[in-house]
Amino acid sequence: MMDSETRANVQRRLGKIAGQVNGVARMVEEDRYCVDVLLQVAAARAALERVGQLVLGSHVETCVTSAVASRSERQAREKLDELLDVFSRFGGLKLR
Repeated sequence: MMDSETRANVQRRLGKIAGQVNGVARMVEEDRYCVDVLLQVAAARAALERVGQLVLGSHVETCVTSAVASRSERQAREKLDELLDVFSRFGGLKLR
């Protein structure tokens, strides 16, 4: 679970990303220069990656830490396996 500050930060960023994506759609509709469109796509991707980093960091700080602290080997193993799966899918993400 995300703390309220992280959740608000993620929601704010997602709102901005939605605006960026809508802007890219308008650029395509207006037949804007391809390189300009590509630069905006890259900016939106970078912003979305940062949201992923925030969510992943929150997950490690809350869910994974809680499972390890519970001293339940099963819970800890499940969270660590889940975390390894996330890393394999989104390998480029950094925790902070």
